[in-house]
Amino acid sequence: MSSLPESSLAVLISARIEWRAVVDLLNEHELHKYPFGKWFRTTLRVDGREEEVVFVHGGWGKISAAASAQYVIDHCRPELLVNLGTCGGFEGEIEKGTVVLADRVIVYDIMEAMGDHASHIAHYTTNIDLSWLREPYPHPVRRTLLVSGDRDLRPEDISHLKAAYGAVAGDWESGSIAWVAQRNKTRCLILRGVTDLVGQHGGEVYNGNLKLYVDNARTVLKSLIEHLPSWIKLSYDGPAD
Repeated sequence: MSSLPESSLAVLISARIEWRAVVDLLNEHELHKYPFGKWFRTTLRVDGREEEVVFVHGGWGKISAAASAQYVIDHCRPELLVNLGTCGGFEGEIEKGTVVLADRVIVYDIMEAMGDHASHIAHYTTNIDLSWLREPYPHPVRRTLLVSGDRDLRPEDISHLKAAYGAVAGDWESGSIAWVAQRNKTRCLILRGVTDLVGQHGGEVYNGNLKLYVDNARTVLKSLIEHLPSWIKLSYDGPAD
């Protein structure tokens, strides 16, 4: 077990399949343990210079995502916390391969029966400050909200999520990561690529089609890692005047 080093740039990778893809893509062999998984330190070439970046396996679901995000903020003290990963898209609303730049995240799977349900949803809704970004972005993205919950998107929930929130995609961890980052006043960037679509008749990676998700996740993470230095450069440049 080793402590995370201080670093101005920290990247959280949530699901195990996403983490394995990142470790493989970066050909990283020197992995260190911390309470929630593993981490490694590498350098990326950003605008002509080498920048140290700490990649951390945060774990899947709200609990691991929140705990690991707080741990990374406490130990790395990053100026920018990045979450790269995957998400499921709503059939007919977004295309596979689209990268979502999250500007709002709603934790939608709160079931409140004693008080005001809307106020509880609002409590765990995070508007992500992206005022530091300038366009054009380093690669095509769809800037929109994500719905986040501790479950895969269910076909029977799609209509409600579209009507209630205008959602087009969802994931498991971004709601926790964005909420924790905001409470710590830490700048946060969430980029998630759509690996699969879910509609009223089901999901294309459900019911034994996990390999399709694994293959698509690798493709998504490869693109996100390739473009990460350009996003980091934007964090240095600041907004346009």
